[in-house]
Amino acid sequence: MLLPNARLGLQLSGPGWLAEAHRTSKTAEVSGAVDDRFFSALPRAAAAGGTAWWLVEETAHQAVLQQLDDQRERTKFLAEASGVLLASLNLDRCMEVTASLAAEHLADAAVVIALTTSRRHPLVIIDHQGRLTRSTVAGAVEAVPGLSEALQGFPPVPSRWIVPASAPGWLIPEDFGEVGSLVITPLPGHGVPAGALVLLRRTQQAAFNEAEEAFAGLFAARAGAAMSAARLYAEQSTIVDVLMQDLLPPDVRNVQGVEFAGGYRPSVDTDRIGGDFYDVHPPAEDNPETLAVLGDVCGKGLQAAVLTGKIRNTLRALLPMADDHGRLLRLLNGALLSRSRAKFATLVLASVRRADRDVVIRLTCAGHPPPLIVRRDGTVEEADTAGSLIGVLPRITSRGTSVRLAPGDTCLMFTDGVTEARSGPLGDTEYGEQRLRRALTRCGGMPADAIVEHVQMLIAEWVGDGTHDDIAVLAITAPRGTHLSAVDGTTRGRYTA
Repeated sequence: MLLPNARLGLQLSGPGWLAEAHRTSKTAEVSGAVDDRFFSALPRAAAAGGTAWWLVEETAHQAVLQQLDDQRERTKFLAEASGVLLASLNLDRCMEVTASLAAEHLADAAVVIALTTSRRHPLVIIDHQGRLTRSTVAGAVEAVPGLSEALQGFPPVPSRWIVPASAPGWLIPEDFGEVGSLVITPLPGHGVPAGALVLLRRTQQAAFNEAEEAFAGLFAARAGAAMSAARLYAEQSTIVDVLMQDLLPPDVRNVQGVEFAGGYRPSVDTDRIGGDFYDVHPPAEDNPETLAVLGDVCGKGLQAAVLTGKIRNTLRALLPMADDHGRLLRLLNGALLSRSRAKFATLVLASVRRADRDVVIRLTCAGHPPPLIVRRDGTVEEADTAGSLIGVLPRITSRGTSVRLAPGDTCLMFTDGVTEARSGPLGDTEYGEQRLRRALTRCGGMPADAIVEHVQMLIAEWVGDGTHDDIAVLAITAPRGTHLSAVDGTTRGRYTA
């Protein structure tokens, strides 16, 4: 009998929800549970003004509705989890978010183990109180049933096959208590597994059922994709940083008692490299001169930077020929022609040596604006040197010159990004060489780094928020007064008036 204790009369004794409806409202449909079954009750008028209730069982219907609600909640959670996981390309952060979401929504505690090329795997643990712990684990993963398989990307082992008591101490959060049930599922990545997810429930919690394990697998797929993307990004970022070291402008310094200072600004401020460059090569045993190079490669961005790297490496290999600028430029021109006929560059070569208190510089331009000589009294002169582009014609010509710098004089080398920087009401007025010369008349006697900074500041002020080409500046200055070199002969040292 469905309601063995129900009694007829003015008051109905039975399930509370039905008895309440009989007392208060005898016209509306109500529903509720009877033991583990679910019913709808419909009122009908009975004889003598009474009310009869028709009960229709809807247990199966309610179960379907509950499953639908659960599925909607899980879908919503997976969508939100995907957004949170993909919000960061930091692997450590992805591991933390994965463990935190799993511990909050899927289990009492969660452990995320990342796959690495070594035998030591980093792991993150979030316990039932939300506390985070980081550590590493080595060969012990083989002792946990299903864990080594999960790290290799094999399908998960059903939780009923895993004895919770077999979980090692490093896998269980501190003060967690006895493990009641345990699930291990792979974290699939892009092509290779990203790691494994371990879910733990305490003894008072129900064991994982098949639906929960399947849902954990869906979550793990999203977490694994995010971790894999983060690891791939970290690996590519490391590769880029290593390769970029040879492309970044060097930190120039004093060499053999001569001041060198350089400055570089790419055409896009968010970039680190571009088509302009400079280098300073200290003297070799068979050549007492320091070779300074400033160049401008056609194009912008990464493609120009790649050609810049090729030119810099080629020049480094040609350093034994640095005493002959013409020969060096011819060899560089041949190297560029053999690689690409669509790329070219302009260069300035400066061979620098001390001559008592003065500095003597041999200058040769190849399609590049001539350097400006800033005397100590503010006079500005143009070096008498010229030449053809590098990488265009099979044969090139060049004409060099020699400049002598007295103490306080500077040789300023710059790319056309300085003189062609545009501004004005219509944004088409170039800064020009005449403005640069007038600005340099106020720089007589200034140190090399101060002149470079002053020129960069002027161009930045002129351009404002407008676009500009790559900008490179290199200053060579004869120190004022008597130069006392440092112990190693290369660092700044001291000066006396």
